[in-house]
Amino acid sequence: MAEKIATVSTKDAPAAIGPYSQAKIAGGFLFASGQIAINPETGEIDGTDIRAQAERVMKNIGALLAAAGAGYDDVVRTECFLADMGDFAEFNDVYGSYFPNRPARSCVAVRTLPKNVLCEVEITAWLGDQ
Repeated sequence: MAEKIATVSTKDAPAAIGPYSQAKIAGGFLFASGQIAINPETGEIDGTDIRAQAERVMKNIGALLAAAGAGYDDVVRTECFLADMGDFAEFNDVYGSYFPNRPARSCVAVRTLPKNVLCEVEITAWLGDQ
């Protein structure tokens, strides 16, 4: 029997701006596309510094988690992308306030992020058997 794959969509997180979904559920896991600091109400980037942008990213992640019936404690893995590794400490401070369960993580600096934002975060969360 083929496993069902569900699409997660919410107006409380930025709409996909390309040929992808905000998130997918498969095999009891939520796989969320990378979130950047777009305010879903305005479509504009929130903040000009790493702290403000990281806060918006975490709020967007929270909206996707809520739409799937999950929370930050259900996140098992994150992939973090920074435009400047010099922002790591401040990014980490914001990140740590949302993920006290300390999911597995990678964090790398990249040359350029969409819309020239300072950070992007992808998550995988455990939802249990669907």
